[in-house]
Amino acid sequence: MRRVLIFSLNYYPRFIGGAEVAIKEITDRISPEEIEFHMVTLRMDSELPKTEQIGNVIVHRIGPTKKNPSIADLQKAPLHFNKHLYQFLAAWEAQRLHAKFRFDGVWAMMAHSCGIPAGIFKTLNPKVTYLLTLQEGDPPEHIERLAKPVWPLFKQGFTSADHLQPISNFLLAWGRRMGFAGDAAVIPNAVDTAKFMQSYSPEEVSEMKQNLSKKTDDVFLVTTSRLVHKNAVDDVIRALPLLPENVSFLIYGIGPDEEKLQVLAKELNVSERTRFMGQIAHAEMPLMLAACDIFIRPSRSEGMGNSFVEAMAAGLPVIATQEGGIADFLYDETRNPDKETTGWAVDSDSPEQIAAAVTDILTRPEKVSKVRDTALTMVQKRYDWDTVAKDMKALFVRMFAG
Repeated sequence: MRRVLIFSLNYYPRFIGGAEVAIKEITDRISPEEIEFHMVTLRMDSELPKTEQIGNVIVHRIGPTKKNPSIADLQKAPLHFNKHLYQFLAAWEAQRLHAKFRFDGVWAMMAHSCGIPAGIFKTLNPKVTYLLTLQEGDPPEHIERLAKPVWPLFKQGFTSADHLQPISNFLLAWGRRMGFAGDAAVIPNAVDTAKFMQSYSPEEVSEMKQNLSKKTDDVFLVTTSRLVHKNAVDDVIRALPLLPENVSFLIYGIGPDEEKLQVLAKELNVSERTRFMGQIAHAEMPLMLAACDIFIRPSRSEGMGNSFVEAMAAGLPVIATQEGGIADFLYDETRNPDKETTGWAVDSDSPEQIAAAVTDILTRPEKVSKVRDTALTMVQKRYDWDTVAKDMKALFVRMFAG
């Protein structure tokens, strides 16, 4: 049996995102008789145990805490300092755990914050194999600016890695630019295709539409997004005045830009058509998507974007930019004539193109049906967790063989 130590800023049961979901989906599909996974992560909530087993991961939590913190609390002292402290506390904790468990490999989930302790650990333990996963959604230039105070250590997180696993070709190019020169394999995030493809009875869908106050002629655009600048929710709001009044925009997610977006909707006189729905549980998402019509997120930057693939699995037409990793799976009729169409591409910061894409979807049902089928087939082949877990397991085998 091999032992692998994972560096991850967060983990279940709180404050999880795509990276944390990826860890759990992958590790749950690898037998503990083959690999025993440990993790160093932030504790944050004082009610969480310092050590517990979640699935196939033994979780070791560190750092300052507060009782039952909210997302707002994460931006305040002392939790505000956790992300910075983690880079060094995690390296110290990893050394302590290594003395006890003797790890065969370490796995850093994202370069910023997690690559630094992994790089320090690798320097101190050169015989332990180091895998760096790139999951970042923010623009690399932004991440690099944040890392300037610790630049040599940040760079070392790339150059000392033995293997690189970016979730998109866009992030692979970034890893190479940052100096990684070893074995690299693009292995994307995935979705629970069976969950998002499940069929609902007409009664279940009708009940959900009633809960959303959806009338017969209403068209619902929907997004699941953090309310931050990079996700360009503002561009969809700006497109609403260009669309018929029966088109509304449902926004699932929270974030620092929420108040600003509400003000924008009011200024454009589309407040009634711009609905801030708050957070939604992942388990509730498939039925919600079944009651909506078009998924949209015209991101200004994206490492990959699980939400797009989930919407494709649920059978919704998707409007997006082709920024970053989105270009790996969203192929447009006119922009990618050499590929089968899987969605509608728009330029970033282009409400007019968004309105045109919505209009195209509403007026070309035969095209929509074909695009949905093509996208669904692609998701089943390339973006199912069983497939991704097999690819990751093969990567671990290569790590230990080396």
